[in-house]
Amino acid sequence: MRSLLPPMGAIHAFVEAADTENFSAAGARLGLSQSAVSRQIAVIEAIAGTALFERRGRRVVLNEAGRRVHGALVPALDQIAGAIRTVRARDNELTVATLPGFAMRWLAPRLPQLGASHPDLIVNLTVRIDPFDLAREGFDAAIHFGAPDWPDAEHHFLFEEEQVAVAAPGWAQAHALTRPEAVVRVPLLFQSLRTTAWNDWLESQGLAAPVRLTGARYDQFMILAQAAAAGAGLALIPRFLIEPELASGALVEVFAHRLKSRAAYYLVHARGSVSPALARFRDWLTGLGDRAG
Repeated sequence: MRSLLPPMGAIHAFVEAADTENFSAAGARLGLSQSAVSRQIAVIEAIAGTALFERRGRRVVLNEAGRRVHGALVPALDQIAGAIRTVRARDNELTVATLPGFAMRWLAPRLPQLGASHPDLIVNLTVRIDPFDLAREGFDAAIHFGAPDWPDAEHHFLFEEEQVAVAAPGWAQAHALTRPEAVVRVPLLFQSLRTTAWNDWLESQGLAAPVRLTGARYDQFMILAQAAAAGAGLALIPRFLIEPELASGALVEVFAHRLKSRAAYYLVHARGSVSPALARFRDWLTGLGDRAG
């Protein structure tokens, strides 16, 4: 039977390719080239004696045989990861996936408070942006922004956010914006996952936003903040992320109106999977969340 077991590297390549439906995207997740992913898939297909994917334009999708293999592999990988996590689990240590801006500007500055309350608790932080499977990747918990919709997970509300319109002081003085509708005539900066934020900001003030506004996009808020501080344009950024820049004067609020987000930050973890370390971290973090905002 062991002769039918593919190497673990080939299994990971297969699962990622099935999830992303793209060999290049799978390679980016694994740190491999597209051709390397193709070779790993070929190993499994050789063992199975049949093709497992079919091409549809630039996508690759599982065929019937591929779906059968995928349906068996994923639960097995989850079971292995769960077993390893149980063996290595310690009552005083956990690993949390977190968003970069949240980690840098909200969580990290508060970790000394955690150390004072729980001096023996070890919290390992790893930055993640893209969605992932908690069980498969071995994280005890994650920080999630959005709706409470993480699959098969418990959600613990932390806080909502307010986005503020900010720019460099010199830029704000040069453009002298007094009316919110005037933003459509100046360079606007966007966070790449929130492309409708400026439309939402206008509409929250009862102003029509008939066209989709466009401008330079940045995939992280901290890069967006740096671009705005350098004078690249007007940006909408969660206020809690840029408190140091506002305090120093590197950024100024151009308008008093703040856009309250429809989404929120949550601590998420697998259902029914609460170690003593996670329980302590959850209680401490949700207590802080109650005082945030």
